Amino acid sequence: MSHQTILVEKKGNIGIIQLNRPKVLNAINRLMVDEIVEQMEAFDRDPDIRVIVLRGNDRAFAAGADIEEMMNDTPISFELRDPFAVWDKMMLIKKPLIASVNGYALGGGFELALHCDLIIAAEDAKFGFPEVKLGVLPGAGGTQYLTKLMGRTKAIEWLWLGEPMTAQEAAHYGIVNRIVHPKLVEEETMRFAERLSKQPPISLRLIKEAVNKAVDSPLREGLQLERKNFYLAFDSKDQKEGMNAFVEKRAPHFKGE
Repeated sequence: MSHQTILVEKKGNIGIIQLNRPKVLNAINRLMVDEIVEQMEAFDRDPDIRVIVLRGNDRAFAAGADIEEMMNDTPISFELRDPFAVWDKMMLIKKPLIASVNGYALGGGFELALHCDLIIAAEDAKFGFPEVKLGVLPGAGGTQYLTKLMGRTKAIEWLWLGEPMTAQEAAHYGIVNRIVHPKLVEEETMRFAERLSKQPPISLRLIKEAVNKAVDSPLREGLQLERKNFYLAFDSKDQKEGMNAFVEKRAPHFKGE
């Protein structure tokens, strides 16, 4: 499949999507989001892929949205086109999504990283929502994701000021999972993805569903889904393999069945 704004690669059981608009620091336009989501969905359907990695280049993950593309939009044009609807499809991806961040992850780039399950960042990476300085606000989930992660008080401060936060600050607030030297981001991301790829895929999928439910629902609803998923896991061959391997004191070999 030919793409204009991304590069696609497979390494073993890991599917890699690389943002590829280097001349504009991977500024996100509508075509790029469409291509990213289409490829995520393709990897999600691919039985050989167990983990999906989203990355930029050495200078930037994505330095924001393509302002020139949207500056002349109107409320009606947005309503008719509804360009943010495609972002919702990322929430339906069942396999682990890892964002590998070097350089800038600002505006829409930050939102893209926040749509992933995990973020591995370079020590000098910068995150933030500068939209307020353009007279607008995040529109693809930024206010919601940031508030759920940081809490209302700190999130509104960052959103109001529009200043970038360091990778260390992002890690402190639970936004970033791991911080590594800039030259080691890709290596650490792939190492982590490789570890996940050896875990039982059905368990990962059920855990992701339960954790997302915990974020969005009252405790009782989350507990009910967790219990259902726990029972459901016992219908998988991987559950039999995992428990037999434990009893037999050997390493398990999970097949995703």
